Amino acid sequence: MTETTFSKLRSHLKSYCDQAVANREPIRVRRRSGEDVVLLAADEYDSLAETMHLLSSPRNAARLLAALAEARRGKGKPMTLEQLRAALHL
Repeated sequence: MTETTFSKLRSHLKSYCDQAVANREPIRVRRRSGEDVVLLAADEYDSLAETMHLLSSPRNAARLLAALAEARRGKGKPMTLEQLRAALHL
């Protein structure tokens, strides 16, 4: 993870924002007083927030992890989004 100081971030904000988006990598901003913060591309944040939401329910997390393990074992069959919608009657 790239790190910088608040002063450097302030002086080069556009460059750091472009870097966070281009590299899909968070940038830790160290501050003299106060906790560090992280600069992150918005879609990366959205993805993390959605993952946290999906895993926040122990029951849902167990179901998702079981499905992932099943897929890794080669069980199930790949489906297009349209096929999945039809199978779920959506």
